[in-house]
Amino acid sequence: MVPKDRNQGKNQLRVGRLVKAHGLKGALKLELYTDNPERRFTPGAEFTLQVPEASPWHGKTVTVREYRVMNANSVVFFQDVDDRDAAESLVRAILWIDQDADEPEDNAWYDHQLVGLDVVRDDTVVGRVIRVEHLPAQDLLIVKAREQEIMVPFVEAIVPTVDIAAGRVIVTPPAGLFEELPDSEGAADADAEADAGESSGSDATP
Repeated sequence: MVPKDRNQGKNQLRVGRLVKAHGLKGALKLELYTDNPERRFTPGAEFTLQVPEASPWHGKTVTVREYRVMNANSVVFFQDVDDRDAAESLVRAILWIDQDADEPEDNAWYDHQLVGLDVVRDDTVVGRVIRVEHLPAQDLLIVKAREQEIMVPFVEAIVPTVDIAAGRVIVTPPAGLFEELPDSEGAADADAEADAGESSGSDATP
């Protein structure tokens, strides 16, 4: 999880994303980015919203009215969001909360902590983090590798280790992310040339 550095000198943590309206009374299902939702989503907790500029919620905050776990799903109710239409207008919004200086969140880093870290694959430095991009679905580490900028999904399966003290992140990327895969057309051409060579050789045999 990557807390995006925000304005006004405050550090904030991204703690959830609103994924779907639930029922008719304004409830929303949550995708959690926090290990302690019961503490984060207490009644009265206020969240900054990350939404498109065209959204009627742009620049606004929401306040928790109630948090529940229903059928193994995290569900939240907000003040002044009282029906399904209002809830639908918040779908895909990302929730941010101010972080106290003495309240670290597990597996959370700020952009400025990640930028500049070496990117290590199989004990070899393959690039360096130059920025972090925050998308609704996931965060991306933008890595400068040689002369290319590579987008690395910032998920545990691909970035299992972030070691701020050592100045590096360890990556286990899928094939093709940091190197070009063999050109299948080129391989086919090579096979064709080999076949042609074998044919000409057989013609020359008495």
